[in-house]
Amino acid sequence: MALTEQEAFQLLMARRTRVSAAAWVVVRDAHAAEDIFQNVALKAMTREVSFETESALMSWAFITARREGIDWLRRHQRETSLDAGILELLEHEWQSEAAHPAGAKMEALQDCLEATPASARRLLKLRYFDGYSCEEVAEQMGIGLNAIYKRVSRLHENLKDCIEGKLRNAEVPGGRVP
Repeated sequence: MALTEQEAFQLLMARRTRVSAAAWVVVRDAHAAEDIFQNVALKAMTREVSFETESALMSWAFITARREGIDWLRRHQRETSLDAGILELLEHEWQSEAAHPAGAKMEALQDCLEATPASARRLLKLRYFDGYSCEEVAEQMGIGLNAIYKRVSRLHENLKDCIEGKLRNAEVPGGRVP
């Protein structure tokens, strides 16, 4: 049975911070992220399509927030500090969010980052937390631009594999439960 409009609204409001955060990751503006959340909630209430499950609603909400964020950047002629590959990885994670509790994913990410060499963590910090472009990261690290692109790509893949492996192990009977 499909979610009622009231159930969908309550679920969105309960996850307001996470949906707004998904928008913020793209736009890096708290006010714009809140506006985007409101647009997402409004669209959910006025859509002709119903949501069968909570996970379907939330997957749609995260994807819509991301797309609204990209549209906002275009309208305001700003560029995102996240490249298309990262945005696609985020979208994939948002789509699979219902599969694992956020705490389990965050714990797996933390474990995987701790196992990552210091130089790789520095690259990730410069690129995604400090907001430097790949060109600026290459300059700061004294590495060629193509090498940075390759390292970032490998890091994405390694972190993805590591996180998925930890989450699979947590599902196995006798494995760690988040």
